[in-house]
Amino acid sequence: MTQDQVSGTWTADRRSVLGRVWPAALGVVVAAATAVGLADARDVAPVLAASGLVYLAAAALGRRGAAWLAFGVTFVLIGATKVVDLDPTPWMIGLAVVLVVVGLAAGRRRPPWSLPLQAAAMLVLGAAASVAVRLDATAGGLVVAVGLLGHAAWDVYHHRSGRVVARSLSEFCGVLDVILAVALAVLVLTA
Repeated sequence: MTQDQVSGTWTADRRSVLGRVWPAALGVVVAAATAVGLADARDVAPVLAASGLVYLAAAALGRRGAAWLAFGVTFVLIGATKVVDLDPTPWMIGLAVVLVVVGLAAGRRRPPWSLPLQAAAMLVLGAAASVAVRLDATAGGLVVAVGLLGHAAWDVYHHRSGRVVARSLSEFCGVLDVILAVALAVLVLTA
């Protein structure tokens, strides 16, 4: 085997590994960036609403990859809170209402695990995010942490079933949710 063949094989193998691990690696990076310097676990409540919105977007639009686009939108909304005084959760809830209307208009009432179930999940997650910020730091932080763990189970189910969102998104989101939930629980319980 020539040196070029060895180099080509190594590069192909490396690309193959990166192709398999990038969603989890990105989840670790985003979770770490979110948790670093965090003083109040309730500040992560918008992530809980975002986790429901990305699934709802894919179901409403009938495209699994739409979840990544929705993630980008939620990332910008949540990031905007660093620059302007903005609570992204009501905006995400408003987007969710628009997505449900779009999905219903497109006739996406079936299958039951798609738009109907994702809309219900968004309702629960949006409500939990809205309530968490109104509670004291300990209770609110625990609501967010438990909500993220619950959504991580949602991610695992969708990853295994291959339903609604791209598997890369459910893997990314599951890793992000678990790491953030643990970080929030540690922050709340050790404060």
